[in-house]
Amino acid sequence: MYKTGDTVIYGTQGVCRIEGVQTKRIMGEYIDYLVLRPVYDKNSTVFVPKNNEKLLSKMRDILSADEIYRIIKELPEEDPVWIEDDNIRKARYQEIIDEGDRSRIMLIIKTLYSHRKKQEEKGRRLHQADEYILKQAEKLLHNEFALVLDISPEEVVPFIMKQVEIHKK
Repeated sequence: MYKTGDTVIYGTQGVCRIEGVQTKRIMGEYIDYLVLRPVYDKNSTVFVPKNNEKLLSKMRDILSADEIYRIIKELPEEDPVWIEDDNIRKARYQEIIDEGDRSRIMLIIKTLYSHRKKQEEKGRRLHQADEYILKQAEKLLHNEFALVLDISPEEVVPFIMKQVEIHKK
């Protein structure tokens, strides 16, 4: 179980630090909540009921630097996973983000970057739903990579591109 001071990934909130436990009285019942503070959004607080397994299951350990390097190294080998049907694509990509598999999230980002480029070549834009998924995926991945690698979130894309180039050689 996680403890105060641990850093975790929580659902789509991203990187959070556990600040402690707070007991709240709700409808006459006392419930203990883990108090999570998103690392890159100091004005936000997330309360996770300690007795709710479904919500607790959204908490994941952050990756190690070695795991991040492995994901980046494997990225060029992965083919984009474009799904033609807008609704199925949106649902499937959201499901992958909710599951939290960073390799698959990175593949979604790669796929959407690739599709965005194709759309721009045709003078078009990425669908709004795809832009939303892309921003959500980038936020999760960039914030986690930035924290673990001790760089700013804005430095993550250049860092990944540099690593991809190193592995191509």
